[in-house]
Amino acid sequence: MELATFGRDIVHVDLTRGRCERRPAPREWVEKYVGARGLGVRYVLEAGPSVDPLSPDNVLCFLNGPLTGSEASMSGRWACVTKSPLTGTVTDSHQGGWTGARLRWAGLDGLVFSGRAETPVYAFVEDGEVTLRDASALWGRGIHETVKILQERHGGKDVSVCAIGPAGENRVRFAAWLNEDDRAFGRGGTGAVGGSKNLKAIVVRAAKRKSRVGDPDAWKAARRRALDAIRDEANITSPKKGGLSVYGTNVLMNVTNKIGALGTRNSRTTSFGESAELISGEYVQENLLVDDPTCHACPVACKKEVEIREGPWAGLRMESVEYEPAWSLGANCDNADVASVAKLIDQCNDHGMDPIELGNALSMYMEASERGWTNGEPLVWGDAAAMVAMTDAIAHREGVGDLLAEGPARAAASLGHPEIAMAVKGQAVPAYDPRGMKGMGLGYATSNRGACHLRAYVAAAELGVVPIEADPLEWRGKGELVKTFQDLHAFSDSLDLCKFSAFAEGAEHYAEQYALALGRACDAAEVLAAGERIYNLERHYNNLAGFGAGSDSLPARFTEEPSTEAGSRGHVSELGEMLAEYYAARGWEAGVVPEAKLRSLGIV
Repeated sequence: MELATFGRDIVHVDLTRGRCERRPAPREWVEKYVGARGLGVRYVLEAGPSVDPLSPDNVLCFLNGPLTGSEASMSGRWACVTKSPLTGTVTDSHQGGWTGARLRWAGLDGLVFSGRAETPVYAFVEDGEVTLRDASALWGRGIHETVKILQERHGGKDVSVCAIGPAGENRVRFAAWLNEDDRAFGRGGTGAVGGSKNLKAIVVRAAKRKSRVGDPDAWKAARRRALDAIRDEANITSPKKGGLSVYGTNVLMNVTNKIGALGTRNSRTTSFGESAELISGEYVQENLLVDDPTCHACPVACKKEVEIREGPWAGLRMESVEYEPAWSLGANCDNADVASVAKLIDQCNDHGMDPIELGNALSMYMEASERGWTNGEPLVWGDAAAMVAMTDAIAHREGVGDLLAEGPARAAASLGHPEIAMAVKGQAVPAYDPRGMKGMGLGYATSNRGACHLRAYVAAAELGVVPIEADPLEWRGKGELVKTFQDLHAFSDSLDLCKFSAFAEGAEHYAEQYALALGRACDAAEVLAAGERIYNLERHYNNLAGFGAGSDSLPARFTEEPSTEAGSRGHVSELGEMLAEYYAARGWEAGVVPEAKLRSLGIV
């Protein structure tokens, strides 16, 4: 496995004609856009910004980064990039586990799918070759069953399966791809694009292989420096004392609740009160935890496998009750029953749906029901059994589920009340209320894939996870901070390293490993410059797709309705002021990238 040749081994799969052709990425694209996220956006731009996301003309890219599958810590990630059927923007989503690493070990850097198969198929990858196989008997099956069947069919050991479930087949606009049962390309509706192409799964068979680099000793030393930073006991990623290793991502539930930034009941309030403890990482660790599985080359082990021990879902074993879905299906729906939250997350994993979008769809409909705005069956706050039933209905587009399968933004508009959808560019907000965390609100508004906590994870600064002082209630200075975080993460997503690596590693660590892997010079300034180029490429695509001035917005609830809870009481999001700062830092004009900026970055 020679990292210096990254981009050479990409297979283009024409599903309409059933053809698989190895076609290297243009070297200029790899040099400018690195890989994974950045390279995928360039492929999506090539397909055209006016393409219908669910048409055969859209492309669906599964791409590694230069470090995927290497010995670099937290390098088990790969990206799915396409035009989103939920938002109409370019979207990318990232997945941990082992499939991306095995794709690299199988000798490939990525798969680019176009067209539409006449009947359901899956792609089988082994020894650098891709073949299409009949998936008719798998169509309609859940992801858990699909994974089991395909792993048994292809040998089990050293086999990874990435698949869609009924939600993707039925083109639920927030359908997801899952690998190995529970690691998701979660956001943006990538699973619906798979369903529109009759592509059920990707199966990769490959044994672990070591990287080959020009200077093995220097490569080993660079990896050691990065690993030492991750293992530093003062860091949240530390396997010894770090909150991520002990409690998983849900370590944030009580923290965010305490500062008045935990949206509750469709974000009508900013705290879940004492109930937050009942769905927190601490509660899960004490009452439900059974194992700590991990992804390729990860020392952190933030995944927390749990088992429900009593009640209607006793015996359910799944992984894991992470922070974002625990919030969306818990606090945001006024549901403090952690067993039902686990059940709902497992349903998302089996049907192939984004639990963040699902929780927002349910909470929006709960508010609409309470206000008498629904024409169908009502949904009551915190009714766990009804939430479970509605989730099945959404995946199969049955009854009211057909409406909610369009996503909360479209569904709320259909009900005549778009204002109760907590969404940006059509995608629902994650688990940080913009009234209690001002930088996160700006990050939602300016995210190129719709509301997202991961484009600019300034929560790391606003919650004190990284040694950068950022008062969550201060809007001043957030424009420059959000830009910097967006650029850094655009680069790390293109390497492709786990987002949590940035809690310990900086641009210098990324630059050193990237340079040694590819055998070329790179420093921290180049890392941020490449990230800026990638972020501007995404924004350029969206501008061409019709997202212009005014597209960077937040729901009025966040800008006009002050928080009433301790920690953020009286606060709203000062979005206008922050956008002025942000656009000045970016050199954009009301959210549009000027041609001079595109030329200076080498995009056009």
